[in-house]
Amino acid sequence: MRRLPPLSSLRAFEAAARHLSFQKAAAELGVTSTAISHQIRLLEECCGQALFRRRPRPLQLTSAGQDLFPVLRNGFDAFAAVLETLSASTEARSLRVTTTNAFASRWLVPRLPQWRKAHPDIPLEVIGTDKLLDLRSGEADVAIRYTRTMPADSGAQEMFRDRFFPMCSAALLAAGRPILRPGDLRQHPLIHFDWLKTDAETPTWRRWWAAARSIDSGLPEIANVWDLSFREETHAIEAILAGQGIAICSDVVLARELASGALVKAHELSLPGFGFYLVQPPDHPRQAVIARFSEWIRSAL
Repeated sequence: MRRLPPLSSLRAFEAAARHLSFQKAAAELGVTSTAISHQIRLLEECCGQALFRRRPRPLQLTSAGQDLFPVLRNGFDAFAAVLETLSASTEARSLRVTTTNAFASRWLVPRLPQWRKAHPDIPLEVIGTDKLLDLRSGEADVAIRYTRTMPADSGAQEMFRDRFFPMCSAALLAAGRPILRPGDLRQHPLIHFDWLKTDAETPTWRRWWAAARSIDSGLPEIANVWDLSFREETHAIEAILAGQGIAICSDVVLARELASGALVKAHELSLPGFGFYLVQPPDHPRQAVIARFSEWIRSAL
């Protein structure tokens, strides 16, 4: 086992030996001259001999102090160099962001040029997956979770919430009769994608149809209210962009497509969606970078 004196004593001695002044060492370390003197006394007790000749002035190192000083100076210089390298490496490393496949492909990726323009010094690594990655184990630096309620992770903050509308291409809507009632949507194929079976309130066609019947009593019950089904949400989105039918989709995920006119709302009846939460480990070493990402993503909505 190493037998070492307190680090504070070593730092005090190294600074005092470098400056040959207790007063200048105290100013550098942000303590009093008395504190420097006390720390050096402790170190001298550990060494069993004096390290400074205090009289006559100016302050000088003893032979023991001359032996110890270069070892400490070189050691502290080496520590500083390695820490500077690690710090520079951390700042240059990509910020790893994990989120759902749909949000990554339809919302985040199209806006990455804005991020690069605002923060050219911080590259992003986008990890699109519908699995929950473990931030504490280092699988990613920050997550954008999509869930109905606040995640249990400490440090979670809600950024925005969405709603789900029937959406399709403008060309498809123009090709049929006007949509005056919810039942008019049945003139077009209805597209479905899978949701987690554990959530009974997911925004599916079945739930939308039930909500529509509450405002249109003449709407018949339909056992299966979709004509085309996909496992992945991203595939359903590609299908409606291609004019293959209507799907219940998020107004946040498809905000750009709605704004550009590539997609339109086939009906104004909507279902409540979920919250988008930015989650980070509270003790993450890149808090400042994550804060910049959080500020940017809110402004980019």
